[in-house]
Amino acid sequence: MKGKYAVSQYIGVPLETDDSGNYQIKRDENGAFKLHSWRTGKHTKGKFKRLGQVFITENNLMVAIVQDYPVVFKDRHDYTPLQRFTNEFVADDVLEAATKELKNQAK
Repeated sequence: MKGKYAVSQYIGVPLETDDSGNYQIKRDENGAFKLHSWRTGKHTKGKFKRLGQVFITENNLMVAIVQDYPVVFKDRHDYTPLQRFTNEFVADDVLEAATKELKNQAK
């Protein structure tokens, strides 16, 4: 099929920056946070390098990648596309907290 491209799903956690400009997990008023799912699209800029990488959604939300999975091309519309990957990464403790939540949700 012409125009077919590789599609991956990314489980990510929304981010915000602290006063020092470091990425932190965006939490609600109770200190909790949720993981969400996005995918690469035909017009996604940049490349996935490793877990902890930051990407920008189409709504300009900064998100850290916690897990990635391949997606069958025909199922790509089940996920929201992301806009672009950045060359930035979150600190190890941020990635560890998000990974722990992902494992808790899998139980």
